[in-house]
Amino acid sequence: MKIRSDIIKVYKDVHIWAGIVAGLMLFVAFYAGAITMFEKPLERWATPPAALAPPVPLERAEELLQATLAAHPQAARRYLLMVEPSADLPARVVWREPGAKRREFVEHGASFGPGGELQTQRLNKAPVAQWIDTLHQRVGLPFADPLARWLMGAVSLLYALALVSGLIVVLATLAKDLFALRIGKNIKRLWLDVHNALGIVSLPFHLIMALTCVVFAFHDEFYDAQDKAVYAQGIQWGREEGAAAPAPGAAPLPAAELLRRVERQLPGFRVFGFEFEQRDGVLQAAVTGLDTRYGTRARTYASTHLDPYTGTVDPHDLPGHQGGWDAAVNTFFMLHFGSFGGNTVRWMYLLLGLAGAALFYTGNLLWIESRRKKDRGQGGATQTRAARALSCLTIGVSLGCVAGISATLAATKWLPARVDDLGAWHQGIYYAVFVAALGWACVRGAARGAVELAWLCAALTLAIPLSSLAGMLGLGGAWNHGGMGAVVDVAALAAVPAFALIALRTRRRMARGHADSVWAAGGAGTAAVRSEEVQHARA
Repeated sequence: MKIRSDIIKVYKDVHIWAGIVAGLMLFVAFYAGAITMFEKPLERWATPPAALAPPVPLERAEELLQATLAAHPQAARRYLLMVEPSADLPARVVWREPGAKRREFVEHGASFGPGGELQTQRLNKAPVAQWIDTLHQRVGLPFADPLARWLMGAVSLLYALALVSGLIVVLATLAKDLFALRIGKNIKRLWLDVHNALGIVSLPFHLIMALTCVVFAFHDEFYDAQDKAVYAQGIQWGREEGAAAPAPGAAPLPAAELLRRVERQLPGFRVFGFEFEQRDGVLQAAVTGLDTRYGTRARTYASTHLDPYTGTVDPHDLPGHQGGWDAAVNTFFMLHFGSFGGNTVRWMYLLLGLAGAALFYTGNLLWIESRRKKDRGQGGATQTRAARALSCLTIGVSLGCVAGISATLAATKWLPARVDDLGAWHQGIYYAVFVAALGWACVRGAARGAVELAWLCAALTLAIPLSSLAGMLGLGGAWNHGGMGAVVDVAALAAVPAFALIALRTRRRMARGHADSVWAAGGAGTAAVRSEEVQHARA
């Protein structure tokens, strides 16, 4: 495809500057977002085991509920009857109470002890998975909504602009350069080949991410317009219009009977549990579960309303039963979360997310190398302040994000026995490591900082399975669920040699690359590294 060189230059400049501005924040969003593809297994891995007795049979759920309400009347405001208790919700009856912070709630579980006595316990569901998801949503920025959401929307628009302009730039040589990886002395050409290959192969995924992120960032504005255009009378929640009100003194159906009626109405829908809430003196209910034939608006479940007195389901919120408009909205969420196709799609999205982080990292490397002042004489070349600053930011933000997430995950097994506000501690650990890594990169320089921070990432990632091992051995108050968290620990172990390889390759580049590059240590540092390389080669 023939495109005029002046047009290519314009789009190349647009691509470069849009990518530079948004790239570092997008690295955080993609790396954290890749991890959240398995948010539920991570949440189960990170949640301490409960001290409650095993859940009672579903047929005894009503008996347990009545005993719980008698001992804790406040539970009647909002409670759950779990059909399938899990590690993060290990009780048949769970109720929620407002927490100390806005929009925060505290969960409690109930069961019958060996002697038939009522047991209750506060459930300490680990917040680390939700925190990583929040980090992903806010592109790493320590701001609350709505500021973080608006900034995320602006970054997403720049992201879309960089994608389109980058595609136009490579169209002229697409057939020739798509799978070319020219490995040799020209490091810039190699990084360009890697960058182009990652961008073109994963372009549909990136277009989906950019479009859906814009929708999420400005969803309040879209919903306001939707309310006026589609729901002129307002969205109707709860009991269907025209449905008969419950008779005075009527009691909701037992959980076992509700389950039977829901399964008759929704074949193929796997019920996880029922949620009940008092609204204006009327008991409202919802059923939560999953039909694997359809993608969902949430990552791992779908929910809809039902009548707790008759068991009648209102299926219009469920995938496969939605109207055209609701199905279109559901598609945006489904495509962004990868909540279709099961674990196959989740693993694919995880790999694409990591590849996306690499895409933004290589984009910054290309900009830095393309503006390198080459050494034309014997005295060396001083690089521009912009190149040195961006190189330090690239190393500090990227590896700081990786190290911060690994550190807060490694702390998961130790914090519950020592602190109360787990969420604040997880945030504090992440940002402390992140800021320290960023400062270290600025002080040490891009080359030395990259090597040292890559080793730090390897060490902190190794600490994740080591913490689980300490829990298995009962050391220091740590804990472990046994085989349940194997996938998290194995994934962390697999990442350790990858970070070690990055450290070794970066050190080699520092020693053997261009002495006038920002990736060269310079002076005695370079000489020492080269001496070590020579000794290693002789050995």
